[in-house]
Amino acid sequence: MKIAVDGMGGDNAPKEIVAGVLKALDEFTDLEVELYGHQEKMQPYLREHARLNVIHCEEIIEAEDDPVRSVRRKKDASMVQMATAVKEGRADACVSAGNTGALMSSGLFIVGRIDGVDRPALAPTLPTTDGKGFVMLDMGANAEARPEHLVQYAIMGSIYAAKVRGIENPTVGLLNIGTEEKKGNELTKTAYPLLQQAPINFIGNVESRDLLNGAADVVVTDGFTGNMVLKTIEGTAMNVFAMIKDVFKSSAKTKVAALLVKDQLGGLKGMLDYSEYGGAGLFGLKAPVIKAHGSSNANAIFNAIRQTQTMVEHDVTGVIYKTITEEKAE
Repeated sequence: MKIAVDGMGGDNAPKEIVAGVLKALDEFTDLEVELYGHQEKMQPYLREHARLNVIHCEEIIEAEDDPVRSVRRKKDASMVQMATAVKEGRADACVSAGNTGALMSSGLFIVGRIDGVDRPALAPTLPTTDGKGFVMLDMGANAEARPEHLVQYAIMGSIYAAKVRGIENPTVGLLNIGTEEKKGNELTKTAYPLLQQAPINFIGNVESRDLLNGAADVVVTDGFTGNMVLKTIEGTAMNVFAMIKDVFKSSAKTKVAALLVKDQLGGLKGMLDYSEYGGAGLFGLKAPVIKAHGSSNANAIFNAIRQTQTMVEHDVTGVIYKTITEEKAE
């Protein structure tokens, strides 16, 4: 199996990207990696490896670049070359921690959409209090959605939860303002009966306050709402830990207490870090395209590569295509 990786994407590139790639190569003996990026900038962190091929790219898509324009104009950018390798069959899948919009554009315009999928969806695995986590989509690939799009999101998320996360008959919930069937706006009320008829284990509406309690294995919503939920979870976790830190620094007594619970607090922080689950998959494309968090360290890149490898092994793309095709034929 060969995975293409953008060595220049993300806040900590190329050091942490290269370190994550090398860790994955050491861990998975059947893995080959094509690493795209500026050779001179990556060189200090590289070491020889029989299953690593480094491809030099002069250009880099920066965080502030216009997504669509940069993909079209920066033909030698590491992200563009990475996606091109997948399109041309030189790699089975790709991973980047770079510009989210540019990666979505690369996936859509270069890798291509699965026939039958109306709109790809961005789908991270988010943490739950029991450590199991849940898949949520769409998290921002499309600001708006139609009811039939939510059905496709549900099917794709369910397949991913079963094949990659190993959850038997995963539950699927529709994000709403209440659990009653008739609650919500026109989108959710129209999508509800369609989801009931879809080939998934639909359990009805779920509320945002119950998400981290594991209300469902897969939760679907439109991209605007999903992105708001994602940013709220991120911001809440960051601020809660900042407040806890301030409390423990407030006196000599609390500083001693902090030393006593340091390991437990570290474990709690890890439970709330969704990069531990891998990256966000861009579902609905002809090959796995994984968006790692922009601030990914080596461990997060390793997890994203592991996730990508599992998607290829279980042919998630092929199963999505078959299921969507059968659903549309009915």
